[in-house]
Amino acid sequence: MKILKTTFVLVIIAFLSAFTLKVDKESYKIGDKVEDFSLKNIDNKTVSLSDYKNVKGFVIIFTCNTCPYSVANEDRIIALDKKYKEKGFPVIAINPNDPVAVPDDSFAKMKDRANEKGFTFPYLLDVGQKVYPKFGATKTPHVYIVTKNDMKVKYIGAIDNSSRNPDKVTEKYAENALDALLKGEEVQKKETRAIGCSIKVQ
Repeated sequence: MKILKTTFVLVIIAFLSAFTLKVDKESYKIGDKVEDFSLKNIDNKTVSLSDYKNVKGFVIIFTCNTCPYSVANEDRIIALDKKYKEKGFPVIAINPNDPVAVPDDSFAKMKDRANEKGFTFPYLLDVGQKVYPKFGATKTPHVYIVTKNDMKVKYIGAIDNSSRNPDKVTEKYAENALDALLKGEEVQKKETRAIGCSIKVQ
């Protein structure tokens, strides 16, 4: 009986490990320098951080089509881009999910969703799931604010303090961080807990 229990536990561990996120041990923390990446946008063009010449930074958001939390934040992501892009902090959305594991997060479906919602920002597919592990993203949505001059992470976490209901937002974490950076001030709340769906791997 003891051997059977041990075997069962090992099987469960093996099963779970097959679906473990590919987050790097040395994933980005506050103050870390971000490496550039090149990912395919829904317009079939490749987008890199180095493409942005006259910006102050980036609002990099790992999101997707299918997670209810991501869907609940889509209008807020669009609003963030519209408000802060002209101030120098454009949104760059990245879908980290494996489309084989989640067919509705395929590149074609991403195009459909972006057109349907009128996305005003790049919506990139993390082909091969190589970018999100470097950032240490674990949820959709998961926000990273990076400044361009030093390419350093200044904020990690949620958009605000209401993951599903925009009417219940009382603290806008991402906006507060961006406003501080635009004033040349230190971000007061540098990290918050990202609430959403786990990133899907094959």
